[in-house]
Amino acid sequence: MASEEIGYRGPTACAAAGITYRQLDYWARTGLVEPSVRPAHGSGTQRLYSFRDVVVLKIVKRFLDTGVSLQNIRSAVRHLRESGFSDLERMTLMSDGATVYECSSPDEVHALLQGGQGVFGIAVGVVWRDVESALSQLHGERIDTGETLVGHNPMDELARRRNKAV
Repeated sequence: MASEEIGYRGPTACAAAGITYRQLDYWARTGLVEPSVRPAHGSGTQRLYSFRDVVVLKIVKRFLDTGVSLQNIRSAVRHLRESGFSDLERMTLMSDGATVYECSSPDEVHALLQGGQGVFGIAVGVVWRDVESALSQLHGERIDTGETLVGHNPMDELARRRNKAV
């Protein structure tokens, strides 16, 4: 099943991104990373995050862990959103602690390092694969039917059959 057809509830997104539910809720309420599949509509409704949303959540967490301010992270996420998250998995995000730079080729990374700007980088492809691996062990939800999917592992066929029987 294509990843665009699957959404992830808050607790699953938190587990895959390595963040707390409090962080997830705050980031959604303040517009840092909003669920693109289904926002919460009042008390009791469940947000539903896309795979790309979860990747962005993990990127935000990595930036926070390295000391980048939330204001600069907001700027970087806004830039990613405006670019339509295209080629996200091929991108490297670099930061000097104050500014976040998008690099889409090794030459751009090298030029940034030559200028003495870059201090650390996040290879988004690595984050992408980490999230894929984590989500393969967790529950997703079909966007069209709401059916719960237990990971994306063929070994979970028994769990899928049990879910259909309910």
